Amino acid sequence: MEKVALVTGSSRGIGRAIARRLSEDGYAVCINYIERRDKAEELAAEIAAAGGRAFCFQADVSDRAAVDAMAAEVKRRFGPVSLLVSNAGIAGQMLIQDVGDEAWNRYFAVNVEGFRNCVQAVLPDMIHAKQGSIVSISSIWGLRGASCEAVYSATKHAIIGLTRSLAMELAPSGIRVNCVAPGVIDTDMVQVLGQETLDELARMTPLGRLGRPEDIAEAAAFIGGDRASFITGQVLTVDGGFSG
Repeated sequence: MEKVALVTGSSRGIGRAIARRLSEDGYAVCINYIERRDKAEELAAEIAAAGGRAFCFQADVSDRAAVDAMAAEVKRRFGPVSLLVSNAGIAGQMLIQDVGDEAWNRYFAVNVEGFRNCVQAVLPDMIHAKQGSIVSISSIWGLRGASCEAVYSATKHAIIGLTRSLAMELAPSGIRVNCVAPGVIDTDMVQVLGQETLDELARMTPLGRLGRPEDIAEAAAFIGGDRASFITGQVLTVDGGFSG
C-alpha cells in the first residue's frame, strides 16, 4: 500500500505540524480543514515546494457524508489511505452546570463521532490490504480529567477507549491503532487561557516549557509509521512530564 495520509484538522496547530512531518516521511497528504482554507492551501503549497504531494479538502468530520467524500477523493488522487491521523477536535472551558445539550452534543459529534466517521471511511481499504495504521489524538485530560473541562475530558476519555478497543478488533487484519495524548501545547487553542496561566502551566511542567506542535508531530509520525510496527493499542503521552 502506498504511503497516503489523511490528517484531520490539519490547517493549523498540531494537525498542521503532523501533516508537514508526514510529508517529510514520504506520505502523500490530505490536509483537512473546516474554515481556514487559506492556511490549508498555504501548507499544501509549502509541501509541494519541498517536493511532496498534498491537497486540501474541506469537511466537518462530524458529517459522515462529507468524510466519506473526503476519503473517496484521497483514494482518487493518491490511492487508499494507509495512515489516518484523527486530530480534528474542539475544546473549551465551562462549568458542568452550564453545559447544555447543544454544546454537549457538538463536542461528542466532532471529537468522538468524527473519529468514528473517519475510521469507518478508510477501514474497508485497510482491511482489504491487510495493513494500515490509525492514530487518534486525545489529551492528558483524557487520562486524568480537568476541572471546568468535563465535556472535553469526557470526549478524550472516549477516544482512548475507542482506540484501545479498535486495536484489539483490527489487529487480526494487520491494522494498528494507537493514540497520542498531548499535554499543554502552544497552539491557538491554548492561547485563550492567557499568558499568566500559560506561564504557570510551563512552571508546572517538569521540562519547564510548553510543548510545541512539532513535539506531537514527531510522536504521531513514529507511532503511526513502520518503526512502530509491533506497537498497537497504546497511549503515548507527550507532556514534558506534566502528568507524571
